[in-house]
Amino acid sequence: MKRHLNPAGRLVLALSAAGLFTGCFSKPQPPIHFSDEPTLAGEQAAAVAAATPKVAKLSSADALKVELAIYGYLLQRDFWATHEYTAVFIQGDEAEVAMLQQQFPNHVPPVKTPDRALLQPNRTPVDKDTGRPAMIFSVETADPEGDSVQAVGRWYAGGAMAGFYQFDLKKTGDDWTIQSVK
Repeated sequence: MKRHLNPAGRLVLALSAAGLFTGCFSKPQPPIHFSDEPTLAGEQAAAVAAATPKVAKLSSADALKVELAIYGYLLQRDFWATHEYTAVFIQGDEAEVAMLQQQFPNHVPPVKTPDRALLQPNRTPVDKDTGRPAMIFSVETADPEGDSVQAVGRWYAGGAMAGFYQFDLKKTGDDWTIQSVK
């Protein structure tokens, strides 16, 4: 039995095919510039670029000090009292983890490099050495404002055991100290 499209169905089919066909061959159009839009050229553009404030960034040494202060705080919390985590993985390089291992030599659970973690989507991280659940710490630092900076310290041990603290830190001499934790 042959089926025929009614005239309305044919029109929809023809318009759909035409839309797909033209979409395949159309070139992206340049943005429209309106005649009343201000444009900057030459000296004006250079003056605006020079007057635009540069965003301050933490030096790598200061970023490391901020991260170490926050990791130290997180390692002193008792996230693992009711759980049996066999490792705390630090999201950082080997030198940073080594510094924390020296600072917390007998920490239970031990501090380990992230390469020892087995990560699976939506699952608790696993310590490759023991095959048991583990926890991950990470730090995100914002751009500094003078001698202050805000950062977020996160912990993750699966969807049900995750969270963060927000830190306000202040530079005192060569070190960064935590002023408040939220």
